Amino acid sequence: MDAITELQDRPSTDHSEKQRGGRSWIVPVVALVIAAAVIALGVHFFNEPTKSAAASSPPIVTVSEPLQRDLDSRLQFLGQFSPVERVELRAQVGGTLTKIGFKDGDIVQKGALLFEIDPTQYQVKLSEATAQLEGAQARYDLATQELTRAQTLKQSDAGTIENVDQRAGEQRAAQAAINEAQALIRDARFDLDHCRIASPFTGRMGTHLVSVGNLVSGSRAGAGATTLLATVVSLNPIYLDFDMSESDYLTFLRERTKQKGALADRVDAALSDETEFRHPGTLNFIDNSLDRSSGTIHARATIPNGDLLLTPGVFGRVLLPISTPAAVFLVPDESVLPDQSEHVVLTVGPDDVVTPKKVQVGDLRGGLRVIRAGLTQHDKVIIGGVAIAAPGSKVTPHPGTITFGAAQDRSSVQP
Repeated sequence: MDAITELQDRPSTDHSEKQRGGRSWIVPVVALVIAAAVIALGVHFFNEPTKSAAASSPPIVTVSEPLQRDLDSRLQFLGQFSPVERVELRAQVGGTLTKIGFKDGDIVQKGALLFEIDPTQYQVKLSEATAQLEGAQARYDLATQELTRAQTLKQSDAGTIENVDQRAGEQRAAQAAINEAQALIRDARFDLDHCRIASPFTGRMGTHLVSVGNLVSGSRAGAGATTLLATVVSLNPIYLDFDMSESDYLTFLRERTKQKGALADRVDAALSDETEFRHPGTLNFIDNSLDRSSGTIHARATIPNGDLLLTPGVFGRVLLPISTPAAVFLVPDESVLPDQSEHVVLTVGPDDVVTPKKVQVGDLRGGLRVIRAGLTQHDKVIIGGVAIAAPGSKVTPHPGTITFGAAQDRSSVQP
C-alpha cells in the first residue's frame, strides 16, 4: 500500500515542478520592461527642462555703434554716354562712288578723305564755265576799247553821244557776263570739291552703308532723296546724359546755393564694371523745365576721354557732389530695412530690447550706407542677426565692428 501511494503521489509532484519551470522566465522579462520604462521616463523628465530653457533664451545678435566720418554729400544717378558731335555723311552731289578711304570702325582725323564720287561730269562743267568766262572777258575788253574810241571821237566832234552811250552799255553787259561766268565757275567748283567727302572732325567711323560702284544721289540743301553714306562721332570729350528727379533737383539747387559755387559743377563718373569713380568731369547743362510725364529734369556733364575708353551709348554712373565734407553716420546696408516709403534701423536699448529707429538714408560710401538723420553716436545698431531680431523682443547683444572700405562693395562686419 505504501508503494502504491508513493507511485500515485509522483505525477502530482512532477506536474508542479513543470509549472514552476514554465513560469520562471516571466519574472526577468517583466523586470526588464519595468526598468526600460523607468529609464525612458527619467530621460524624458531630464531633457524637458533643457528644451524649455533653450526655447526661452533670447537670440544672439551682433551690435555696434554707427561709424562716424567726414564725407561730402553726393547725389548718384545712372546716365548714358553720348557724342558731343555726330554727323551723318550724305552726298551733296550725285554720281558713282569710286573710293572709300577708311575701314569700318576706324578713328579718322579731321580732313581725312572718306568717300570719293566720280568727278568727270563736274570737271566738264567747270571747263565749260571757265571757257564762258574767257569769252565774257574778251567781249568786255572789246567793249572797253570801243567805248574809249567813242569817247575820243566825241571830244573831237567826230562822234555822237548816242554812240558813247551804246558802247558804255555794251561794256556793262560784258561785265555782267563776266560775273555770270565767275558764278558758274564757283558753282562747278563747289560740285567738284564735294565729290571728295572728308571727315568734319576727329572721331570714330561707323560702318559704310554704300559700296564702291553704287550710284549715289545728292542734294546741296539735303532736300529730297540723298544717300546716307556713313556716320562719324566724336570721342574726346564725351557727354554723359542723366535725369534728376524733382526732389534730387531741389536738393541740388539748395545745397549748391549754400556752397556759392565752391564745387564748380564738378562730377565724377564710373563705368558699370568699375568700383571707383575715376572719370572727373564738369556739369555743363541743366534743362530749363521738368518733364511732366516722368517728373525729371535732364542734365548733362562733359567728361574728358583721352584714352577713348568711354564709348557713346554705354551706361555709366555719375556722382554729383552737392556739399563740402561734413560728419555723417555709416552702417552696413543690410542693417537698413525698408518700411513702406521710409527706412528703419534696428537698435538694442539698455534693457536689451530691440528698438526700431526711422532714419534718412544717403548713398553707399565705402561699402556702407550713409545715414543723414535718425541715429546718435551711442546707438547700438544691430549689424548681425537682423533677421532674427524682432522689434520689441529681447536679444543677447555681442559687440562687433563696422569697417569702412573705399574700394569695397560691401562692408566688413567683424563679430
